[in-house]
Amino acid sequence: MTTEMQEISITEDKPLLTGQNDAAKDAELAARILLDQGQEHSVETPHGILHVTLHGSRTTRRPAILTFHDVGLDSKSCFSTLFKFEEMQEIVKNFTLIHIDAPGQEEGAAPYPVGYQYPSMDTIAEMIPAVLQFFNFRTVIGIGVGAGAYILSKFTLANPDAVEGLVLVNIDTNARGWIDWAAQKLSSVTHSLTEQILSHLFSQEELSSNTDIVQSHRDRISKAPNLINIEQLWKTYNSRRDLNIDRSCTFKCPVMLVVGDQAPYEEAAVECNSKLDPTTTSFLKMADAGGLPQMTQPAKLTEAFKYFIQGMGYMASSCMTRLSRSRTTSLSSSYSMDGSRSRSRTLSQGSQGGQMPPSPSQTMEVSC
Repeated sequence: MTTEMQEISITEDKPLLTGQNDAAKDAELAARILLDQGQEHSVETPHGILHVTLHGSRTTRRPAILTFHDVGLDSKSCFSTLFKFEEMQEIVKNFTLIHIDAPGQEEGAAPYPVGYQYPSMDTIAEMIPAVLQFFNFRTVIGIGVGAGAYILSKFTLANPDAVEGLVLVNIDTNARGWIDWAAQKLSSVTHSLTEQILSHLFSQEELSSNTDIVQSHRDRISKAPNLINIEQLWKTYNSRRDLNIDRSCTFKCPVMLVVGDQAPYEEAAVECNSKLDPTTTSFLKMADAGGLPQMTQPAKLTEAFKYFIQGMGYMASSCMTRLSRSRTTSLSSSYSMDGSRSRSRTLSQGSQGGQMPPSPSQTMEVSC
């Protein structure tokens, strides 16, 4: 009887101890990720030096997640909130993160001398392959915001085999028209550089209410020691050319477009969606979201991004976020083809988190 009791004790206790060890390891890893400040590198490219921060190991079994920030931001201010978000840690521990700062935009960058010729959007995009080569990555999943979304789009069109997936927040694929150019000139006379950039980053509702996030960015930009560098990137972005994408000339990888329903570039993102292949494009329009959803709505964007990479075949066995487990999400899907085709469906999520990701050809209206 004693022997039998001992056998029962072994078979019951071992799984519990293993589970406890796994939980402890996961907690330790999550804490280490949150405290990770990244490895900073100065990467030499054919067009100058880029400041790049790498998080995680340089494992090349999976693509790296490569980010590019917007005007008035750097990689830290643009993406720290999203990638340090609790539910994002499951993704972060499975991928290497490569954050690129546009020339002269990194924290502590020295101001460029007067007369310095800042690189064009096209030239900055041409600097990215050197970063992949430096870290020995063959492919990436790109996440770009605003100007960064435009730059990653240029890079993807020129290097389709290097990009497995693309997340574009607040994308505007069009060059400035004459009316926009005139309005920009007038704005440069009547508004400071800081206020011009804030109008690019935030919705009018956010600016009118002068939220804490708006005020903190106002203070950071206006007091930046490299303000002249920020101004040069701003001018370069406003001098961008059309991407010239359409159904016959488009991205070869899955794309997720993200925009807040109150964002300054909502119409531009909708127009971009109409130009892309609906079978490989997801359009996430976030309700009650302003100009920087990666900062103000990290839970929603994390959930959408997890669906996105699961649809690409990565992390298929991953549990869904607590946000998705605690509610039923309604995903309304619509897209226009010759102005006549639309469809909608509801995805009910079970408690086990084993649901299939939404098809890539749909629009997700997230209103929770």
